[in-house]
Amino acid sequence: MKALGRHILVEFLNCKADVLNDVTAIENAMVDAAKIAGATVINSTFHHFSPYGVSGVVVIQESHLAIHTWPEYRYAAVDLFTCGDTVDPWVSFEHLKKVFEASYSALEMNRGATHVLKKGNEIKVKPHDTENYDPKNGYKINRNVWFTDKDDNQALSLRYTGEVLFDERNEFQRVRVLDSIAYGKMLTIDDMVMCTERDEYHYHEMITHPAMQAFESISGVTAKNVLVIGGGDGGTIREICKYSGLEKVTMVEIDEAVVRACKQHLPLIAREFSNPKVNLIIGDGIKFISESAADVFDVIIVDGSDPAGPAEGLFTQDFYSHCKKALKHNGVLVTQGESPMFHSETFIELNKCLKQVFSNNQIHTMLFYAPTYPSGMWSLQMAIKGQYHPVTDFKKEAAAAFSKSKELRYYNEDLHIATFALPTFVKKMLN
Repeated sequence: MKALGRHILVEFLNCKADVLNDVTAIENAMVDAAKIAGATVINSTFHHFSPYGVSGVVVIQESHLAIHTWPEYRYAAVDLFTCGDTVDPWVSFEHLKKVFEASYSALEMNRGATHVLKKGNEIKVKPHDTENYDPKNGYKINRNVWFTDKDDNQALSLRYTGEVLFDERNEFQRVRVLDSIAYGKMLTIDDMVMCTERDEYHYHEMITHPAMQAFESISGVTAKNVLVIGGGDGGTIREICKYSGLEKVTMVEIDEAVVRACKQHLPLIAREFSNPKVNLIIGDGIKFISESAADVFDVIIVDGSDPAGPAEGLFTQDFYSHCKKALKHNGVLVTQGESPMFHSETFIELNKCLKQVFSNNQIHTMLFYAPTYPSGMWSLQMAIKGQYHPVTDFKKEAAAAFSKSKELRYYNEDLHIATFALPTFVKKMLN
């Protein structure tokens, strides 16, 4: 070989835009491109920019593969550099061209011409660091890949292993399960974090127990017939099934893939799907509630995602009017209400919508903390079809006994009262 390395500079044109904005797909493609060419992968670092673009590098024993993408232009700049004659960078190029479905222009340069360079005898070069080297399996890949839940102005990022355990795109949404470093396995829908193994109980306990305890304080008995709209991960029905007086919980989830993904990869969250009290319906929750009879349910829990895609209709006056009709007298409705910091307009509009369906004094806002939801502060909106107040009429001793006996990790009797205490800025937003 007449040079120390081969360097290919590539411009990929007319690429698939969704691939260029998918940090997971790009990281996998770059690592695979290196392996297919015979390179020894040492580590990878990739980052997704908001709202568009991915930048990253795969470090190989033979040098590196680097990329930056502009999805809005369907363009990617790629740098393939290999040392020695054991790895052919054009093999990596061919793999990436297929993944991106791209046209291209490319330039190859030889780096470090051997007829110009001379090896020195005076300098003693230290041997390679063998910390991650296994003689049988080669180098252990240190993958530095980040999943980002974002809007145009702010974002939450979680580092994950690079492993995608479940990835399915259907007519409704894209469902994935990723393996994060700090929070365990996480369910994402359309690039939004739905839940993680580490902190899912914050959300699932709070969307369930304040409403269930409120109904019990009003009626003196456990809610017997509960409806959950959404909630395909199974965490909400898991919490509902902790009530021994429950007779039936109906769950209407539009996307079967969410249920299947969580059964396979998040079994501790999805463990109650086999409970005989659970009636799982794969269907449209909006249509289901519009066709429901009146005065049927003790508690209705709307466990939907952000107001986009199939969940958009969960934030309308018509939908909540049907929910109100389906509730029994003194029945309780609770819905996830977004973040006052991250989705302030949606937070305010949902509160107004509920007050138009119910009376102002029947709507109560709760705040709690979920580390993996954008801003960390999240809200729930409670509506009561009656004159009960969830704080002043709350049976604290019963809630204390329940939370202790069921070993709840977030909800307790004191937190029930505190969750309705709102910061001044939130009070002003709602008024």
